[in-house]
Amino acid sequence: MNISVSESMSTTSTLPDHSISIVVPMHNEMENVAPLVTRVLECLDHYPWPWELILVDDGSTDGTREAIEEAAKQSQGFVRLVELARNFKQTAAMQAGIDAARADVIVTMDGDLQNDPVDIPRMVARLLNEELDLVAGWRKDRKDNMVMRKIPSQIANALIARMTGIALKDNGCSLKVFRASTLKRVRLYGEMHRFIPAWLSTVTSSKRIAQEVVTHHPRIHGESKYGISRTFRVLLDLFFVYFFMRFRARPGHFFGGIGLGLLGVGSLILTYLSFVKFYLGEDIGTRPLLFGGFFLVIAGVQMLTTGILAEVLVRVLFESGNSKSYLARETLMPAANEGWHLPR
Repeated sequence: MNISVSESMSTTSTLPDHSISIVVPMHNEMENVAPLVTRVLECLDHYPWPWELILVDDGSTDGTREAIEEAAKQSQGFVRLVELARNFKQTAAMQAGIDAARADVIVTMDGDLQNDPVDIPRMVARLLNEELDLVAGWRKDRKDNMVMRKIPSQIANALIARMTGIALKDNGCSLKVFRASTLKRVRLYGEMHRFIPAWLSTVTSSKRIAQEVVTHHPRIHGESKYGISRTFRVLLDLFFVYFFMRFRARPGHFFGGIGLGLLGVGSLILTYLSFVKFYLGEDIGTRPLLFGGFFLVIAGVQMLTTGILAEVLVRVLFESGNSKSYLARETLMPAANEGWHLPR
C-alpha cells in the first residue's frame, strides 16, 4: 500500500488538539539516521500539530549516537537523543523512548526505513476519531523473505491471536500509534515489545484496539537483527504472556489449582493404602504407590506455598513499580514549550 503525503495529511483536518512523540529504537543503524529524519520531516513537515522525534541509541558501536547528535543539531530541537548505557535490546530501548515521550499520542516504529512515516497522520486520525487506544500497523504487502520471515510470522500471529484473544494480523509490526495515557500504564520487559497489544488489553478493552494497513519497504541500509531463532523465542514469550494475562493479579489461582490437584490425588492414594493396611491387614511398606502418594502430597503442599509466595510478590510489584529495565545516560529534558516541531 502506497499513499502520498498529501493523501495522508488530508485525514487530519478535523482532529482535536494533540501532540505526537515518535519513538524509534536504533542499534547500529548509523546509515539510516539521516534518511529516517529526512523522511519523517517530508511526511510531517506540514502536520498541523506539534510533534517530536525521539531516537533511542541502544548501545550502538558503529557511530549511530554521533549521527543522531548531528541530526539533533540540524533539526532545531525536535529530534531528541536518548542514549542507553549499553545494548539493552529493543524492548528496553522502546520503553526508554516511551518514558521520555511528552505527547498525548505516542508512535513507535523501527529505524530501518521499512516502516514509512507517511502512514502516521492517517493512523493518528483513526486513533482520535474512533476513540481508540491503539492502532497497530499491518504489513499486508510485506517486503521480506517468505521462508525466513513471512511464514514464521504468520504462524506466530495465528498463535498469538488464539491465545490472547487479540485478533491482529501483524503483531510484529513496530509501527503502532498509542494513546499515551493508556500506554504509560503498562511496562515492557524482556522481549515483550511484540506483545504490546496483549499487555495493553490488561488495562483497556480489546474493542479499543484496531489495525490499519501500512506501507512496507525492503531494507536498504544495515542488517536485520532478526533471524529464524526469533520464532522460537516468540513461542516461549507467548507462554509467559498467556500466563501473565490470565494470572498476573492472581498467581495463587494457577499454583494453587495445581497444588490442590496434586494434593487431592496424593490424599486419595494414601487413603486407599490406609484402607489396605488397617482394614485388609496387608503390607504396604514396599509398594511404589506409597512413595508416589507421599510425593504427590508433598508436591501439592509445595505448589500451594509457591502460590502464596507468588501472591506476596505480586503485591510488592504492584506497590513498588519503580524499577526500570534499562539505564539511560543523563540528558537535559527540554522545557514544555521547547523541542517540538511546530505547525507551519
